[in-house]
Amino acid sequence: MWKLVQSGLSVVAGTAEPEYGPDSIHPVASDLKEGEPLYSDLTIEDLKYVSPNHTNVETQTFYFEDTKHAGFAQVIHSNVIGLHTTAQFTFKIFEKETPQDFIWTSTKLENFSIENGTDFKADNLSIVLNKDKINTYHIDSSVNKLTEVHLTVKRIGSSIKFGKDGTTYYGTEVDNPWGSMRHVFWPRCNVDGNIILREVKPEQDLDNLEPEEIEYVVKENVTIKDGLTMYVMALQGMKPHHAAATWDFLNYQSDDYSVVLMEFTTPPAYNKTKVSISMVVDKEGKIILGTLDNDTKHLETKVDETSGWDIPSKISYTLKDPEDDLNVEVVGELKNLCERVDVMAEIPQFVKSIVSGVAGTKPYIYQFSNTMKMTITKNGKVETTDSGYAYSESTFITAI
Repeated sequence: MWKLVQSGLSVVAGTAEPEYGPDSIHPVASDLKEGEPLYSDLTIEDLKYVSPNHTNVETQTFYFEDTKHAGFAQVIHSNVIGLHTTAQFTFKIFEKETPQDFIWTSTKLENFSIENGTDFKADNLSIVLNKDKINTYHIDSSVNKLTEVHLTVKRIGSSIKFGKDGTTYYGTEVDNPWGSMRHVFWPRCNVDGNIILREVKPEQDLDNLEPEEIEYVVKENVTIKDGLTMYVMALQGMKPHHAAATWDFLNYQSDDYSVVLMEFTTPPAYNKTKVSISMVVDKEGKIILGTLDNDTKHLETKVDETSGWDIPSKISYTLKDPEDDLNVEVVGELKNLCERVDVMAEIPQFVKSIVSGVAGTKPYIYQFSNTMKMTITKNGKVETTDSGYAYSESTFITAI
């Protein structure tokens, strides 16, 4: 019980956590009994916001790409200590060949609400799920004049969650956890729509204009047709630097396959435990592989002088199903860095106040945009080779 009190203190005060030991982390699907499925399709209940009344961040993220462009649209719903709730809409778009020339907006949302559990609405924003077939989201945002977004995302084939609820739990008492991490996926979707990119009209006296008086001109009207999207809904039910020390994320999309991997390693407080989930689906959305047995390797690295982190320049993701003697490997050089995100410089002040002052916390996200190769091996023989677009991230929060 004292460990639970200590954790409660750290959630409020931002103090470093003690080492609770291996019994304090319960990875997703670790509670399954023999014969229970490792993964299953999503119901409408799985697509609802959990909205716990303690410190948490819930997100809806749509990673899209077509023949020319890539990017993501994301809602971030944050609750600090159950007292202060905010919401942001973030959007990024870039040409895949020149990802460093991205357009990025992050906009605080006003009068936001969660309706029917699944739909997120705010002034000039709506993200709505169709309730009959549970396979389509309509995204409409004009919250920021620089990036107006209208996208329709339709799931292809299967959705997926691992274990009973897609959640890893933190705490020495599994029935009374003090933290959680949840992910549920639509690994392959079709996306159509348009994105209006604007810039501020030149020769305006911006110093003497109210925000609503500023005029904009259309810079580009981007049409997305027959693109591909991966959708993930996530819940981080504790402070980010307590939940994970490092992350690796892969979203690989090609004409014939989609591969998604989400992997994190906990800090010493939770025994440096690796939690890794991944899935492979074909062009029809049929699941070829869903597994927790993954191995992400930073094959070549270099030191980033700005952050001090040893970041990957070549990476491989190996997904394994020993029972069927099936391996899927995605490998590639990380030639194109889209952005190095200094999290402490980007996050809202109320979140920054939680993390600041914690020794060793130095969060950076490295976002990459590259072509990678995929190989499917069955019974020791290569069955399929493929090439596709990979948006990937490597995140470093605390040294372990």
